[in-house]
Amino acid sequence: MIIVAVWILGLVIAQGCGGPKTAKKPAAAGGKVLFTVDFEEGKTLRYKFVTNRTTEILLAGPADEQKNKTNKYTESMEMVMAYNPVKVDPYGLTTIEAKCESVKVTKNLPTGSRKEAAENFAGKTFTFTVGPSGKIADYSSMEALINETAEKAFRESSNQGRIKEPDMVNDFLATQWFLWDSVSSIPQPAKGVAPGQSWKSQMSLPVSLIMHQAREVEYKLQEIQDTPNGKIAVIDSNYSLAKSPPQGWRIPYRGSFMMSGPFGFYINCRASDLQGSGKEHFNIDTGKSIDYEQSYKMNVTAALMIPLGGVNPKITVEQKLSMQLLNDTVNTASGAGGGK
Repeated sequence: MIIVAVWILGLVIAQGCGGPKTAKKPAAAGGKVLFTVDFEEGKTLRYKFVTNRTTEILLAGPADEQKNKTNKYTESMEMVMAYNPVKVDPYGLTTIEAKCESVKVTKNLPTGSRKEAAENFAGKTFTFTVGPSGKIADYSSMEALINETAEKAFRESSNQGRIKEPDMVNDFLATQWFLWDSVSSIPQPAKGVAPGQSWKSQMSLPVSLIMHQAREVEYKLQEIQDTPNGKIAVIDSNYSLAKSPPQGWRIPYRGSFMMSGPFGFYINCRASDLQGSGKEHFNIDTGKSIDYEQSYKMNVTAALMIPLGGVNPKITVEQKLSMQLLNDTVNTASGAGGGK
């Protein structure tokens, strides 16, 4: 706590004397470094998020290998998000207005002419509060927008009950619900982290199949690089299948329903294995995540909704997620804000 107080005092003095708004953060005891997520009122952070998913389904017959059939489906989403700090408290909770500036979805799924539900995020805003550790304190506005958009995936009316088209709403959830997860999951942030130190977290699995599972994440501070732009932390991550979903995470689809398209033939979907890794670059001096890449592969067991004489589906999902800081610019009247 003494180290944090000294750093805060140095920051206030630097700002009061007309110095730089971002002060370099001191090392904690034992060569450790302190991680904080920092914002400046009136400055918007813009990030590009990209998610790519390939789902391969093998329908294996019981005896005749010639009857085996493999189908491969691809889905991708590219999204630009702007985070506008509307009320900054470096010692408490900062209020952020997030705006989805653009969304582009491409996929080879036969889903008819209905608009991809996730594209409805474009132009929408939500607010949240976040502390210096990067831990989000209030998800309510984000959750409301996710639930509202998820309803767009359902057909308006059907005599067969509620039918949902494949969508990428869960990809939006995976990128926004777990912002700054690598930093916010540090168990004792005031003590800092040393190179080589590891810690754990959990994140969601943004698949089109209906599953309520998660991935276990083990982060490791691999190294700290001295660059002209500040000290850059290189954070590696490894993924495995979690025993239970992240606390507080919910599937955004309400009630009972049937899936349409190629994923509508499978029930009781459950991941049996997951392996993957990732890397993130975080600027310790400016308190900003610069970029990350995450990728994993998982095997899924499922049953056919209508049994076909011993045919067993074998499903493999390969997922990649990336994020990149685009710029850090002062808001303008036309660039800030927005509405639903």
